[in-house]
Amino acid sequence: MDINQLIKEAMLAKDSVRLSSLRAIKSAFLVAQTEKGAGELDDAAKQKIIQKQVKQRKDAAAIYLEQNRQDLADDELAQVAILEEFLPEQLSEDKIREVVTAIIAQVGASSMADMGKVMGSANQQLAGKADGKLIAQIVKSLLS
Repeated sequence: MDINQLIKEAMLAKDSVRLSSLRAIKSAFLVAQTEKGAGELDDAAKQKIIQKQVKQRKDAAAIYLEQNRQDLADDELAQVAILEEFLPEQLSEDKIREVVTAIIAQVGASSMADMGKVMGSANQQLAGKADGKLIAQIVKSLLS
């Protein structure tokens, strides 16, 4: 993905929401690259950065909605939609439940005491494909 080219296209299209989202991605990439010993980012690192950006915007939108600021929440959610274009398709809740059930059987988990083992495997297998909070909710419901 060539962020600079996408930024140029957004500028030409006068798409301010897309432009600000792309600039945020570029900024986050630059910050990550300049951290001590980081160097060039691979696709997995870039994906993780974009996921963090999505999470931040969703959290901000939730706060704005609590404060009855629909206008600001809409801006954040519009940026989320653009950022999600750069992420792999998210799995459905049913598919996540299916994967977690298989992991529970694989590690032999039987109670909440085994949640750490299950979460470790689940986060590894579902990295980038599902939200961590949703994974944790499903693991809790299946182990309790």
